[in-house]
This record gives sequence, C-alpha cells and structure tokens, in this order.
Amino acid sequence: MNKVLTPVGEVFTRLLGPSAEVSITAYDGSRSGPEDAPVAIEVRSPLALTYLMSSPGDLGLARAYVAGALEVKGDLYTALHALAAQVDQLTTADRVWLLRKLGSTHLRRVAPPAEELPSRLRRTVQGLRHSKARDSSAIANHYDVSNRFYELVLGPSMAYTCAVFPKAEASLEEAQANKFDLVCRKLGLKPGMRLLDVGCGWGGMAEHAAEHYGVTVLGVTLSREQASWAQKDIVAKGLADRAEVRHSDYRDVTETGFDAISSIGLTEHIGARNLGSYFGFLAKRLKPGGRLLNHCITNPDTSVAHHSRGFIDRYVFPDGELEAVGEIVTAMHDSGLEVRHSENLREHYASTLAGWCANLDEHWDEAVAEAGAGRSRVWALYMAACRLAFERREIELHQVLGVKVEPGGEAHLPLRPDWGV
Repeated sequence: MNKVLTPVGEVFTRLLGPSAEVSITAYDGSRSGPEDAPVAIEVRSPLALTYLMSSPGDLGLARAYVAGALEVKGDLYTALHALAAQVDQLTTADRVWLLRKLGSTHLRRVAPPAEELPSRLRRTVQGLRHSKARDSSAIANHYDVSNRFYELVLGPSMAYTCAVFPKAEASLEEAQANKFDLVCRKLGLKPGMRLLDVGCGWGGMAEHAAEHYGVTVLGVTLSREQASWAQKDIVAKGLADRAEVRHSDYRDVTETGFDAISSIGLTEHIGARNLGSYFGFLAKRLKPGGRLLNHCITNPDTSVAHHSRGFIDRYVFPDGELEAVGEIVTAMHDSGLEVRHSENLREHYASTLAGWCANLDEHWDEAVAEAGAGRSRVWALYMAACRLAFERREIELHQVLGVKVEPGGEAHLPLRPDWGV
C-alpha cells in the first residue's frame, strides 16, 4: 500500500509554528501561514524539498532559492528575518518528523545549481588554500562577474566594503565617501605622502586619497576586471599622475617606504594562518612612523570557526576566513605594528547591505540580463542574509589602526584621536 504523504503546507505549519509571519504556497496546492503575511514563499517543485532535506543548513535553502525551485514574493530580508528564529530552533526530532511526512525520496542526490563551486576539498586541484594560484581563482570567481553588474548593485561609488554613515539618514554614496575620508584621516594623510592600498577593488580609496589628500597611491587587486575598470576611471578623472591600480597579488609588491597602507576588505581572503606573514609583509613596506589601517569583517569571538562554510563558501567567498578582532590585533602587534585604535562598525555594515539590496532590487531585470538569474539570486540571498547576520551580531566589522614606531619609540600620533567621527 502506498503511503499517503502530508501536504507540504501542513508540514511548514508544524515546522514554523502558527505565529510565523510568512505565507507559504506549495506545488501540491496546499498552503500555510496567514494570507495577509508581509512575505509569501512559493515552494514551486519537489526539488525545493529535496535540496532542503538532502543538504542541511543554509546550503539546502540556498540551492532551492538559486535554482528557482523556491521563490520569495516580497522583501527577501524580511523573509529571512521572519524565518530566522524558527529555523535556528529546528531539532533532530523535527528533521526526522519531516522525513517521515514527506518521504525518503527527497533524500536522493541531485545536482546543485550551476553557480555552485566544488567543495573545499575538491578545490585543491587549484592549489593549496591561499596559494597565489588558488587565491587568484577565488577572487576571479567572485569579483570578475561583471563590472556592469557591480555598478548596478554598488552604485556610483563602486565601493564594495562597509560604509560609515555620518547620520542615519545619509545616503549610501555619502556614507561610502565618508568611509574613505575616515580612513584617510586615521592614516594622517598629507600632500606628498605615498599610500599603498592593498585589495583596492575598483579604486575608490585610491581616487579619494589622491584627489582630496594630494597623496601618491598604488592600489593592487587580484581581480583583472577591477583593475581594468579602476585604471580607466582614474584616467577619466585626471588622477593618473597620482594614482595607479595594478592587477597584482599584494605579495608581489616590491616597493617600500610607504607613509601609509590601507587594507579595506582584504583580510577576509588571507587566511588565519597567514595573518602573521600578511601584516609582517605590510609592515616591511612602511617607513618608520607609517600607519596601517586594517578594515575587515570579524567573528564576534574566538570560539567561532575561521573557515566559511555552506552557502558562503560554495557560492560567495570560496576559501574565505574570518578572525575575531583580538586575533587581528595580536597578529598586527606580533608583526611589529603598535595598535593604537580599534572601532566596531557592525551596524554600519547592516545599513550598507540594506543599500546594496535596494539597488539590486531596483535594477533586478538589468542585473539578470547582465549576470543571469542564478547569479543575481546568489547576490540577493547573500546580501540579505549578511545584513541579518550583522544585526544579530553573528559577525562584526572592525577598523584597526596600527603604527610602525620609530626605533626610539616615537609613534608620531596625537595624544588623542584627531580624525573625528
């Protein structure tokens, strides 16, 4: 006798509870949740359930969404916010019950969406983790999607790192300009100085420092697409005599004697084991009295694993690693840099991501035409999920300022910070 399976909508009612502010409709005609819920989820095919049951955690949900087997009607962030508490509370007993109600056929292996990268183990064909070859491949996978796609998501600033909002109602562009200016002030930049900007992206920091502070800047990025876009923009803005963006691994920079170094959003790609050599390398490029500003996403404490997993590792930042701010500070100190200031900008990154999500939503059709539906869904999901993670303090964002003191101990810093907000 064939087993009569439970309607999909009823299953979700049991899992999410009657108070969930999400409406769910399924391919079998069943539904769950209040009809007037602010967000509606469509389970479009059995493939969605197969992904969810065969891949526990966020990877299964991501596969279902990226493949289009699960659709969200309404704001994706609102949906994740509404579901976060319920999903976090799922127990082994819940999963066993789910299997009984929906059937074991959903445990079969199915191919993941085309946008998914191989597992960390299978990526060893590209070299050891954080070797130059493998880092180059990882960066190209994420950043060489399409410059036009990033223009649509990031806006005119082309800044792909946490902005600093001078006030809550500031625009994303104002906040990104304020971030670059804050970094320049913390570094104490003055006309005639030399700045090295590692992991420079599309050149926003290099251009701001050259234009507004009169410094000479060398920016380096592993993304060929970023370097090409940035160098053209530098020429177009008449800054080619003061700024250069080079397609290069930071480890291949031979110049020394810089007055300052900015590292904005690069440490996440370095690897915890390499922090010492990373800061040691940069310290050797500074002249005595020079400052280094490290700006990166961090773990909330040292108990959290360094390696990214699941959705983020397979779809967004392959081989990405995060450390707690204490580990960053220790590595900087051990490399000979004296840490003089640290600032947590966690809430600012949540607001930054909200701006990027709004940009992608506004330009959705053009983004899909440029990068494909699957890739656009990856970015929409990861940015909404990261916004929620920053709000819930699952991750943080720290700026840490260090100085390479003179042999006699002089740091050439004011007695109190003079860079303002």
